[in-house]
Amino acid sequence: MSKRNVYFFFKGMRDAIPILLGYLAVGFTLGIGAKNAGLTPIQAFVSSLTQNASAGQFAGYTLIAAGAGYLELAVMIMVANARYLLMSCAISQRIAPDTPLYHRMLMAFDLTDEIFGLSVLQPERLNPFYVYGMFASAMPGWAFGTFFGVIAGNALPQRAVTALSAGLFGMFIAIIIPPARKNPVVALLIALSMGASFALSRFNALGLSTGTRTIALTVVISTAAAFIFPLKEEGPDGA
Repeated sequence: MSKRNVYFFFKGMRDAIPILLGYLAVGFTLGIGAKNAGLTPIQAFVSSLTQNASAGQFAGYTLIAAGAGYLELAVMIMVANARYLLMSCAISQRIAPDTPLYHRMLMAFDLTDEIFGLSVLQPERLNPFYVYGMFASAMPGWAFGTFFGVIAGNALPQRAVTALSAGLFGMFIAIIIPPARKNPVVALLIALSMGASFALSRFNALGLSTGTRTIALTVVISTAAAFIFPLKEEGPDGA
């Protein structure tokens, strides 16, 4: 590894320290959800190390707890993580055109929201080793946070685990409230999703499983929103 790549690697590790600290906290909360789904600490650790996506993992743990099949689980996680396809396309425009394919694939492996945010802020072409440095800080925080969350869930009394489980709802409230306050369309879609989910859970004439209902609602509502409320492209002047 050249001195330049070593420099970028350690720069990425340093810049991602705040991500590491945040991931420890969020990963711990996800660990409680993994424990409630019946996962062992090692299983939760591996799931976080290989996926590193809060929404996708939460959806996966929910379906596991509901006894969903492998196909439902795979489709739901794919739908929940679909936004990373767009992030990967954006990042591909910020790396050198001659970057080898294996670097491109490795850079896409752990492209989370926070790592994407740091990557797009770099003024120069994105060095792959800068991204690897961010991975070296972020991935252990997420995986070990989930690992210790399961251990805490197994060690604490059930009342304490139930109380900590509320942190999952707090985490998602923190995710959906800011964009909902800025955009009334987002707020409408959130309310519609909640109402439709509740209605299907009470009046399930088709006998759909929890996983299938979640997948169907996600695809139908997001597709309808894309057609009815398309995002407006900004002009050259930002208008």
